[in-house]
Amino acid sequence: MLPESAGPDALRSNTHRLDTEAEWPAQLDDLGDARPVGLWVRGSAGLRLWALRSVAVVGARACTEYGAHMAAVLGAGLAERGWVVVSGGAYGVDGAAHRGALGAGGATVAVLACGVDRPYPSGHTQLITRIAEQGLVVGELPPGEHPTPSRFVLRNRVIAALTRGTVVVEAAYRSGALVTARSAQRLGRFTMGVPGPVTSALSAGVHELLRGEAVLVSDAAEVAELVGGMGELAPERRGPVLPRDLLEPGAGRVLAALPARDPAGTEEIARRAATSTDDAVGRLYELRALGYVERHGDGWKLTRQATSPVRGGRERC
Repeated sequence: MLPESAGPDALRSNTHRLDTEAEWPAQLDDLGDARPVGLWVRGSAGLRLWALRSVAVVGARACTEYGAHMAAVLGAGLAERGWVVVSGGAYGVDGAAHRGALGAGGATVAVLACGVDRPYPSGHTQLITRIAEQGLVVGELPPGEHPTPSRFVLRNRVIAALTRGTVVVEAAYRSGALVTARSAQRLGRFTMGVPGPVTSALSAGVHELLRGEAVLVSDAAEVAELVGGMGELAPERRGPVLPRDLLEPGAGRVLAALPARDPAGTEEIARRAATSTDDAVGRLYELRALGYVERHGDGWKLTRQATSPVRGGRERC
């Protein structure tokens, strides 16, 4: 790893300009007249190939612990699934996403608003140097150029166009991350948002996106399902498994017909379950043998077991 005091010559040692069609990421051409004239790259990987399976993770610089945690988890999860994590190398969400991908041993790309030989912000010199070693540092400005406010806005369109989709993790109403997301929407890319507390100003911009065309995501599996190919499906989400979920349908209807507290008579239970009294009686004794109901005089009621989740969802009746 290069020390933070490394000079310009050392920083330029692995820097080159993409100047052939074989190296150029074709999706940048979707920007039309706003397409970069060229790109400078620091690192040895092939940007064109990496960009085909990449996702942008962007968000607030002054993020909360929640935002940093979610960005890092997304970065690591996407990297573990073989996705390249693209961000802007900034403090906050950007840095957390890069670190998450690096920590998982995956690939990440930092798109800078300055020359790739001038790590910005300076506090991220070590991080950006590590990205150049394990991934890529990219910029459309030639080496030696400094960042300016307008150059950050221009940089954001490159992040949006380069990737298959953009995930926003924490963003206020006025945020560069929203500029990236809206650019992605205009280009027809997937736009996603990670929800946060409605009381947080840093969630306001994300929630505004989610009220529009953005898709709510909560983990890397959901991101991969949206931007990936067929078969990259997120696991099914469901609540805890209850005994009635595992019962034969007739027994399940009788169990559902029992009140939670006071005992009920057989005829009332049969009417609620839409079955005969004889069938209800048989089902009730079957359910009692399984420990789901108990008899109180002429009535029946649920046991505590009937309303408790099944451990691991694998118990069978």
